[in-house]
Amino acid sequence: MTATAPLTDPSKTPPGGTAKLAGRTVARIGFGAMQLERTTVGRDALLALLRQAVRCGVNHVDTAHFYGVGTCNGLIREALAPYPDNVVLVSKVGADNDARGALVPGQRPEQLRAQVEANLATLGVERLDVVNLRRLDAPPGLIAEGDQKVDLDSQLGELTALRDAGKIGGIGLSNVSAGQLRQVLPAGVACVQNAYSVLDRSTEPTLALCREHGIAWVPFFPLGSAFPSRPRATENPTVAAIAGDLAATPAQVALAWLLARYDHMLLIPGTSDPSHLAENIAAGSLRLPPEAVVALDQLAADS
Repeated sequence: MTATAPLTDPSKTPPGGTAKLAGRTVARIGFGAMQLERTTVGRDALLALLRQAVRCGVNHVDTAHFYGVGTCNGLIREALAPYPDNVVLVSKVGADNDARGALVPGQRPEQLRAQVEANLATLGVERLDVVNLRRLDAPPGLIAEGDQKVDLDSQLGELTALRDAGKIGGIGLSNVSAGQLRQVLPAGVACVQNAYSVLDRSTEPTLALCREHGIAWVPFFPLGSAFPSRPRATENPTVAAIAGDLAATPAQVALAWLLARYDHMLLIPGTSDPSHLAENIAAGSLRLPPEAVVALDQLAADS
């Protein structure tokens, strides 16, 4: 089933403004699909949520076939296909699902190719605008062992061949160090997805290299997570106090700080709740006063 009402509205202001991603213009607040397979919300409600996001100006949709063995991709396809011309589909490879559906490493070049093909099939497209390579050298999540410890150049060669064949528009990297990013720069990098938030700036050196080369930065865990050493920004007293002063939510303050941090910062907060979606989109209009920025900057001064 496809939506009966138009999915795009030219009068809508792109939430958070716009930036470039692999040569495409995207709203700086996008949508991350991972939570769509981690909810008890019904299918029809999730389809409506995706359509609501696009009608509100969101056009950067981040997903992966290994999110629920194609579940998230299937929802995106059912909700949005035929895709509006301005919608940019971004996927991720580097992990896979075993026979039971559990998440396992998938780092070998032939596995990366198979994952690209799986994403193409479940999203119902002939080309993915961007594919992010999720490296498994360090936490959080899976760690590559044995034959899954693959050198970056071999992986890049496979993804470059897929890009040359027209199946990928741009190549991104996820969970990488500044050294790894520097290694790949000559091949062209569309974006970097690393853990980063107002409370966790351990990947700042990689962000600095992105700034130097004008590469889009797409932080995952922008509000923190349940993983150890990933504190939740929404529970921080300074963030909460600033939110109270601005009649905003702590999540909106943390997202607004990220947007102000770098012109090419692209956010992909995920949710299965329409009210949270509206809050995330509204964060793109929140302007933090200078004194609030100073206070937030100091929260991770030593990270």
